[in-house]
Amino acid sequence: MNSSDLNHTSGIFVIKYGGNAMSNPELQDQLLKKIADHHQLGHKIVLVHGGGPEIKKLLALGSVQSEFIGGHRKTTPETMYYVQLALRGEVNGTLVRLLNKNGAKAVGLSAKDGYMTQVRRRYHLSITNGKEVQTDIGQVGDIVRFDPELIHLLLQSDFLPVLSPVAQGPDELDYNINADALAGAVAAALNAEAYISLTDVDGLFEHWPDPDSRLKDITLEKLQTFCSNKASGGMLPKLESVIFALKHGAKSAFIFNGTKPDSFNLAQIHQNTAGTRITLN
Repeated sequence: MNSSDLNHTSGIFVIKYGGNAMSNPELQDQLLKKIADHHQLGHKIVLVHGGGPEIKKLLALGSVQSEFIGGHRKTTPETMYYVQLALRGEVNGTLVRLLNKNGAKAVGLSAKDGYMTQVRRRYHLSITNGKEVQTDIGQVGDIVRFDPELIHLLLQSDFLPVLSPVAQGPDELDYNINADALAGAVAAALNAEAYISLTDVDGLFEHWPDPDSRLKDITLEKLQTFCSNKASGGMLPKLESVIFALKHGAKSAFIFNGTKPDSFNLAQIHQNTAGTRITLN
């Protein structure tokens, strides 16, 4: 890649990377090299990551049992200790190291640094005998507000922020927040040129898994219908974060396959040769 590949887009690119898209170390290294190359050519990039598999591994090493309630890991203080080791330590540190190895100026952060992310404690709501019941699921947070000031300062100085989904609540406790929700909030607050969600599939499909049914383009309105009728499992929070980002400031969004680094090219992103592009209209 050289400077002629940079059909210069002055906007900010927010990339969400995690889960199954991160499972292969060799492909991870290749993808981060591509991201580092784009960073060196002048693209302003913010990388937000998850780390569910790493959390699971460290909890097992610590012989800590954890349960899921309503799709969220019940996070006790003991569990939160291992969550931080995984997210702020192992995953964030590895991503920063690999990006810097490939020439980027990456800076590892958590969502609590600079108090950039305000959160409130999440409670799981269910109906029992016709009555709404709140279940405390521990140190799991919902985002109330994201302040982009620190991220802007880093981008202005040509750094590449790498952000882990750990935030601080008003009670001074640390909270595990959904990485997709964090990425969507970051993209919205930064008025991102593009919010890119990396997963392990080639985009959205009208008739999964028929490769010919890939949706190359879809509007925000149609995506909301798609979410209601076709999305499930791990794809649902990704699409909900895309919807939030587009409704609150991001200009476009993309679902790409993060396990295919050769198809990842920010300079030609709007040519849309891979993945699915989501636009406002």
